[in-house]
Amino acid sequence: MQPTTFLKRVLLLDAASCLGMGALLAAGAGALAPLFGLDRALLSGAGIALIPVGLFMLWTGTRAVPPRPAVYLIVAGNLLWVLESLLVLRGAEAATGLGTAFVLVQAAAVAGLAMLEWIGVRRLAPVAARG
Repeated sequence: MQPTTFLKRVLLLDAASCLGMGALLAAGAGALAPLFGLDRALLSGAGIALIPVGLFMLWTGTRAVPPRPAVYLIVAGNLLWVLESLLVLRGAEAATGLGTAFVLVQAAAVAGLAMLEWIGVRRLAPVAARG
């Protein structure tokens, strides 16, 4: 697989997951809050924040060659999301087991996507240097 194709696929997967999770959290915060033991405003706000992020990832992933600065920004944002997720759990005394699992699983998924994006953007460097 070409380095560009790999990175674009990971970015599109990340965009789809952000947009899907954003829609789920924004629309379902009221139903999810008691199940997760997390604040409704936190869930709703996270969902709303994910929509423009997902659109930016979608834009980046649809470029002929994803711009490296944009991908580095996405990786940094994903790592910040993981850190914030862990901090949310640290401060959420009322989080249920389901809520804790939800936050940890999505944080692990985001960390995995950040790692794949990092690998993908690093593979672009030699290709870009030859071009």
